[in-house]
Amino acid sequence: MQQHKEQIPLWRQLQATAQVNQAVREGQSGSAAVEAIAIHLRPGVQALAFHAWRNLGRAEALRTLLAKRPPPAAADALLCLALALVWQDAGAPYDAFTLVNQCVEAAKRNPVTQAQANFINACLRRFLRERDALVAATDADPVARWNHPLWWIQRLKKDHPGHWQTLLDSANQQAPMVLRVNRLQTSVADYLVQLADCGIEASAIGTTGIALDKAVPVQLLPGFASGRVSVQDAAAQMAAPLLLRDLPPQKMRRVLDACAAPGGKTGHLLEMGCVQVTALDVDARRCERIAQNLARLGLQAQVLAADAARPDLWWDGQLFDAILLDAPCTASGIVRRHPDVRWLRRESDIAQLAALQHKLLQALWPLVAPGGRLLYCTCSLFLSEGTAQVQTFLAHNTDATLLPSPGHLIPANPLKTDGVPDNRKGDHDGFFYALLEKQDR
Repeated sequence: MQQHKEQIPLWRQLQATAQVNQAVREGQSGSAAVEAIAIHLRPGVQALAFHAWRNLGRAEALRTLLAKRPPPAAADALLCLALALVWQDAGAPYDAFTLVNQCVEAAKRNPVTQAQANFINACLRRFLRERDALVAATDADPVARWNHPLWWIQRLKKDHPGHWQTLLDSANQQAPMVLRVNRLQTSVADYLVQLADCGIEASAIGTTGIALDKAVPVQLLPGFASGRVSVQDAAAQMAAPLLLRDLPPQKMRRVLDACAAPGGKTGHLLEMGCVQVTALDVDARRCERIAQNLARLGLQAQVLAADAARPDLWWDGQLFDAILLDAPCTASGIVRRHPDVRWLRRESDIAQLAALQHKLLQALWPLVAPGGRLLYCTCSLFLSEGTAQVQTFLAHNTDATLLPSPGHLIPANPLKTDGVPDNRKGDHDGFFYALLEKQDR
């Protein structure tokens, strides 16, 4: 963080990061908010924003102690950003006095926050004087302790009583950079050699995965532009092999990837061979991402911008041998990659998303050929989006059988490939998988 180009003053980055922080508080996704920032500021702003979102619960608790009532939204976003960055020395991007000085400067140079600059300065100077006591006073607050909304903490505690603390701690760690090797072009062993030749240290994970010891720009990965590898978490790499497992290899299989954008799993399905894939997404712009990713891999699929829940508008009437339904969800399993999600979601979102997941399952199940299967998955840790959803589906669809499936993948536990634990315990996203087979009657 301290190696940002000197020509970009820290106060300017803090201004932009506070703007991003405010946008997320108002319901905009962090990715979209960062993309709206001037391109030369984005790397530094994203790093600062990620750090702030992982400490926002503590920051807001501290601000409550320092101010009887919150200042106007823009000033509050800047003040809470400063507190999130400065509240502890370990892992802080800059020293405390530099951060305080530059945050006050950011307030002074913004007409929207200029009137609150003295207030922000007073709050932050008091914090520096009384830091230990103020932090201790917030330790008993679970939102401050875990940096997640209270309802989220309570939900994990209920759903995963043996793992909830580990899950919350894991969500505040930086995710590793994991690659999926395109087996049509190379092997894991050969690509590890190619990485080593480039001075990039890595190790194998699963059957097609490689975890880098340190993240690097994709442009530095040998053969990335030509599709030799893709960036994909180890848990997400389980989807395609699970769906196609034990299907007859000699037959060209019709596969639907519903809710496919940005196309990572679509590409993996095609890399496995003997499949004819239809990739579907309701967002036409996101379909462009699918096409771009497939073009880089040198692979082809039928890409449709359509609502998977309305097959009457797009389905050609031919049954699919396999359907991958990576359903919209709370994304509670990938918070370490998207730390803004915890502050965007509301508890009511769970029921709304569960209803959509149920609708998608019911709409797509009739499109599965007898003897075929549907893989339902979400990047969620919440049981209502996983185990409970599938139990309800099975109760209402007697022609469905649940095949051996991973269920909820807990980041605290090792992945398993063919029953054998992989070598990176817990270093994967949270996911849910249920493989459903249609009875041939």
